[in-house]
Formats: sequence, structure tokens, C-alpha cells
Amino acid sequence: MSETTMDALPLFPLASVLFPGGWLALRIFEPRYLDLIARCQKSGEPFGVVQLIEGGEVRRRDAAAADGAFVRESFQPVGTLAQIEFCEKPQPGLLQIRCRGLQRFRLADSHCLPHGLWVGRAELLDHDAQVPVPDDLRPLAGLLQGLLHTLEQGAAAAELPLQPPYRWEDSGWLANRWCEMLPLPAGERQRLMQLDNPLLRLELVADQLDRLGIR
Repeated sequence: MSETTMDALPLFPLASVLFPGGWLALRIFEPRYLDLIARCQKSGEPFGVVQLIEGGEVRRRDAAAADGAFVRESFQPVGTLAQIEFCEKPQPGLLQIRCRGLQRFRLADSHCLPHGLWVGRAELLDHDAQVPVPDDLRPLAGLLQGLLHTLEQGAAAAELPLQPPYRWEDSGWLANRWCEMLPLPAGERQRLMQLDNPLLRLELVADQLDRLGIR
């Protein structure tokens, strides 16, 4: 495996989108994912989060299939690596984890193992270029700081959707955090995550805020 490819990346299809620098909390109880988390904890390696197109987050049988096949699952080809930062086992057969979003990747192919876990051959995509927030978009940083301050009044620090290090002057980081907070359709959130231009992503976030009357 080279530094830019991962030949057997375990995948976790979800209805949500994970952005680089973001945080994701999961309750794990399916055997395929209990095995995934155990392997990742042992190796220290990440897994891949991809957005579902078909199927559900929990694997189930297809009631219309005479052969007892499972409901078809398909997902987006671009996702984000997730690194486990916290894991606890409140009861047998249940894990609660928190993951941090790392680098984006694009799947070259994928296949489902007999017990239901998806794995894929993934090419790592470049990190966002460091682009300063332009003057006309600086108010977006202040708005997000105000929202964070409001959230801090009613939640424990570890449960907040925004976590340090804060990079208020970086276009990509600021755009990603807004993408996580805004009530966007799933397809739009995925499209924004896939954009390679962090400044364009932030400009599109500004358009969304204007439509919502927030700016």
C-alpha cells in the first residue's frame, strides 16, 4: 500500500457526511461494525465513512426477495477517513465511539465481505489548500463563533459539534464547519464535501446563509 492508496479500507456507509476536521459519534451494535471497530482499535488505522445512496444504516433482509437476500446497499464513491478518538463499552454487544474526520478519499472499487462489511480500494485525495478567509467572508467566522458560544451554554465541551483546534482564518476549515451545521439536503452536503476548491466551498456556504436569511 502506497502513501496515497489504501487497498482494503473498511467502509461504514451512513446517511450523513463526514467532513475533514469534523466529529462523528456512533453507537455500534451490528456484528460487522463491532468487528470493524475492534480491528481499527488494534491497528490504530482509520475506517472510511461514505454516504448511503441505497439501503439503510442497519443491514436488513429484503422482504420482497424469495431467497432471503439483504436489501441492496450502495454509496457515494467519495468519503472521508475516520479516526477513532474515544470508545467505550456500556454493555455487551454495544460500543459508543467518537471519531475525527481526516483525509478525503475516492473509491476505485469496493466489495462486500460475507458477514456484510464493505471494503474498498481507495485513493487518498489532497488536503485542502490553506486559503485565508477573504475580507468579504470574514463575518461568517464571527457568526459561527457566536453560534458556538450559544451552544457552550447548554452542553458539555466534549459534546459540542465544533472542537479545537479552531482555524477561523482558514477557508476550508470554516466552510466545513458551516456545512456540518447548516440544514442542507444530503446530496448538497456531499457535493460541498467533494469540492476541491475550499474558497468556492465557503462562497457556496455564504449563498446558503443568505437564502436562510442568517447573514
